[in-house]
This record gives sequence, structure tokens and C-alpha cells, in this order.
Amino acid sequence: MADVTKEQVLETLKTVRGPDLEHDIVALGMVSDVFISDGKVYFSITVPADRAKELEPMRLAAERVIKEMPGVKGALVTLTADKKAAAAAPAARPAANPPHGHAGHDHAGHAHAPQQPPRAGKIGVPGIGAIIAVASGKGGVGKSTTAVNLALGLLANGLRVGILDADIYGPSMPRLLKISGRPTQIDGRIINPMENYGLKVMSMGFLVDEETAMIWRGPMVQSALLQMLREVAWGELDVLVVDMPPGTGDVQLTMAQQVPLAGAVIVSTPQDLALIDARKGLNMFRKVEVPVLGIVENMSYFIAPDTGTRYDIFGHGGARKEAERIGVPFLGEVPLTMNIRETSDAGTPLVASEPNGVVAGIYRGIAAKVWEQVAGQPQRPAPTIVFE
Repeated sequence: MADVTKEQVLETLKTVRGPDLEHDIVALGMVSDVFISDGKVYFSITVPADRAKELEPMRLAAERVIKEMPGVKGALVTLTADKKAAAAAPAARPAANPPHGHAGHDHAGHAHAPQQPPRAGKIGVPGIGAIIAVASGKGGVGKSTTAVNLALGLLANGLRVGILDADIYGPSMPRLLKISGRPTQIDGRIINPMENYGLKVMSMGFLVDEETAMIWRGPMVQSALLQMLREVAWGELDVLVVDMPPGTGDVQLTMAQQVPLAGAVIVSTPQDLALIDARKGLNMFRKVEVPVLGIVENMSYFIAPDTGTRYDIFGHGGARKEAERIGVPFLGEVPLTMNIRETSDAGTPLVASEPNGVVAGIYRGIAAKVWEQVAGQPQRPAPTIVFE
């Protein structure tokens, strides 16, 4: 059977009427770039921000007609809100407020973090008590490895934990957690997360092949991220750890603008160059009023396995000094060890494979400090963020 082409997808989408009920969504210019991988079709539909809920049936119709195409194995269709489209569109009915969240307790009677109530511009995820971002100003500092072991540390400390791989272009969770295969769907829409080591996991790496180059523009990335967050059957979680891509781009702004983050953990190495980039991430979260839960100094030092001699390869203490300078908690020092590298490559993270080891203890300590802040945070009103 011949592969499905973009032209065929667009031709099929011409059967879906737009909001004006006169023209189709292709003629109205509402369809983003179409991306096809392994028989799966991905695209977004740009709609006025204030009509997103009202136009959900249109999204479902577009997804349905594409799934019915011969040769199509699946479709991921999302709505992307657009300010310009909102200005040009007819006035819409106000959307109903989503239900408020709730607090819970685990089987041992420990209080879970209260699920954040919906606020202007930010809608929480039902069942998830707190969402924590793990970020870095630049790549190569071990952020994803830190995120995985932080999530496992929270799990080891008695919490119900999930992890979302928010790096659309370079997803790493399938390899780091040794998970393969495709997630199943409920009623053709809601995705069941993958699982390993007691963590619920979602990543774009489960939906496309590892070597597939993602060439999406910003709106498509934002839309896919929010669908992976809100259209996944996470169940009841105390905390969802979000492994952010490096830098301060579309994903970070989307999360800050549309998701009620309980806080952010910044990962850096000790040297000045990495700290300069880490400051950018810190400043971004502060500007959008997301609490910085603290800084982790990764690759802090190296102890030679044969002699026991300690080497400060990247310097030492830079992240601690930066945390003190700007008044945020210093969460801990993670050494550079062969075990961290080997277990990460093998998909057997240290906190899971060597739970009683020294490094696993460091990660559990970091997790305890992070959770102490999250669980004790007062509710804050969400800021109004406008990107011109």
C-alpha cells in the first residue's frame, strides 16, 4: 500500500467545515504543516483562543476523517490557540469553568499536594496534585538524567509520580527508562501512559521512531505538548515531573503561560559558562512568577574509582554560590560517576537499580527538599501573561 502524502491529507481535510460553516478548514488556512511518520499523521488546527472548547467537535471530525484514510495507522490532531484569529473571529460564548481540584491522602495517611484550582489562563490536569518543571539553561548538563532520578527519588519517598518528556525534538525518556512500544488509546483519543519502575511516563519518543527528525514549528510543538499533558490517562498522581528541553523557548513559555506549575528545579554544572545559561532559565521562571524550587549542581566532582582521589573537573561550588547569591535553595551536589552514565545508557537509573547506593541517597535527598517546598506552598494567584 502506498504511503500517505501531505497532499492526500489536505485533500481529505477539505471535507471538514470551518467555524463559519461555509468554507473548509484548509481553505480558511487553519491547518498547520502536516507531519507524517510511520503511517501516523500529525497536524494542528489554529483557532481563536476564546473558541477552543466550542470548536473541539471540529478537531474530532478532522481526526476521524484522517484515521479513516487507507494507509493511516493513527492521527494526532490538536488545536492551537491564536490571538490574531481570535481578533478576527465572531464573538463566542464564554467557556464553562472546569471543575476544581482536590487534596488527597495516600494509603499511609500522608497528605498529598492539593491539586491546583483552575485559574485565569491556566488549567490544571485532573488527578495531578503538583507539576514540577526540571529545566536547564543549556544542553549537556545532565538535566534529563537528573529529572528521571528526581522522579524516582520522589517515588522512593512514598509519592505517586509521573514524568512527562517535554522535549519534542530530542525525547530521551524511552531510552532512560528502557521503555519500548507504542501507548494504547482509550476511545481513540485519551492515551494510556507507558510505565516502568513504578513511574507513569509520556514522551513523543513513544509516538514516533527514535531516528525520526521532528521539524515542527512553534505552534505545533506547543499543541502537541499540551495534548501529551492533558489527554493522557495519568490517574491520581501526587506529582508530575516535566523534563523540559534546554533553553528558554516555546515549550518553557507554553508551560509557564498555560500550566499551573508548582515550581521549577534548575540543573547546572559548576563552571561559569553553564551558570550564565542557568541564570537565563532562573530569570525566565521568575518573570512569569513560577517559583524556583532550587538549583542542583550536577557533575559536581569526580572520584577516581581506582584511587579514590577527588577531582573537580568542572570546578566546584559554583551552583551553590549562585543559589546563595540570588536567594533560592541549593538542593544538592550530584557527582560525576561511571555508574550514572552506564545506568542511564542502559535504561536502569541509579535510584531504581542501586536504591541503597550513595548517589541514590543524594537524589532522594534532593527529592525530599523539593517536595518539602511544594507541599508547604500557599496557593498563589496566576499572573496574566501576554506575549505580543
